Amino acid sequence: MRCCKRGNLLAVLAALWLVFASYTPVRAEGIEVRKAMLVIADDGYVLDANFGIALTPPLEEALNKGVSLYFLFEFELIRSRWYWFNEKIANTQQRYRLSYNALTRQYRIGAGNLYQNFHTLGEALDVMSRVRRREDAEPGALARNETYTAAVRLRLDTTQLPKPFQINALGSRDWNIGSDWYRWTVTP
Repeated sequence: MRCCKRGNLLAVLAALWLVFASYTPVRAEGIEVRKAMLVIADDGYVLDANFGIALTPPLEEALNKGVSLYFLFEFELIRSRWYWFNEKIANTQQRYRLSYNALTRQYRIGAGNLYQNFHTLGEALDVMSRVRRREDAEPGALARNETYTAAVRLRLDTTQLPKPFQINALGSRDWNIGSDWYRWTVTP
């Protein structure tokens, strides 16, 4: 009887060992909004947003082989109206270009005419994940005691990929990363 209990115990321990031996930590891939707020400044409004960005292995491989990745940051500020369509107070977009130069072994982020180089992909993604920008709304554009809805998102712009990669992106979650719209209420 003692032998059977010991055999069952060994079988359970072996099964647990197989479960934990095959376990590999899951790496979160994609883009998520961690924080977003609209701050009132003396000369207007400043948007402060943080994203978590993790590239999928196919995207990272394509980037390291010289394919530039374009990300699109979008911001909306909307005033709800019960009698008509909602009014868009602000609607801005910013495109980021992430690339890798094999000769210098550096990653590069471009936003408009500004470029910055980084030694590692992690450094580049860290800088790209922090968005702080002055919005075009005038200081008095938002009325006091009125409620507005602000929304942000960041996504990979697959329309900017080379054509063969656009075909891969059609039905693949590995190539279509982006955050959902993150909405919050602003009351000046």
